[in-house]
Amino acid sequence: MSYEPTDIELKNLLDRWIGQWNEPDAGRRRELIREVWAEDGYQILVNPPEGIRDTARQYGVSVPAVEVRGYDAMFARVTRAYEMFVADGEHFFEAEGEPVRHAGAAVALTWVMRSRANGTVAGSGLEVLTFDPDGRVCTDHEFVN
Repeated sequence: MSYEPTDIELKNLLDRWIGQWNEPDAGRRRELIREVWAEDGYQILVNPPEGIRDTARQYGVSVPAVEVRGYDAMFARVTRAYEMFVADGEHFFEAEGEPVRHAGAAVALTWVMRSRANGTVAGSGLEVLTFDPDGRVCTDHEFVN
């Protein structure tokens, strides 16, 4: 059976989940990843960036989902996103609306990347999360809009 966090646990976890993407301190970012993710947790980018899709097509390969598994890989993934979108001070990530519970103890979280200058949305996505018995993310299926 999957773990279903209480509403308070879910809010705290999702605050830390969003926080990992905005955290400027690499050491604290690594701590957040260990707090948020199960040791064997993974994220699947269901619709990876266009560059990855183009490269796959060039090799005659169907567009792959991209999997990021484990603390070190997740740290590299989150750090790269931070460097690309947040470090220059132009954008930040935040949850959009409330998380939605689904069958099988899954939770859907919608997020946006906003401009710090004027608040406009520069990107968005949906995460479908499941949790281990300790309440940490064990699976994350990411859909970027």
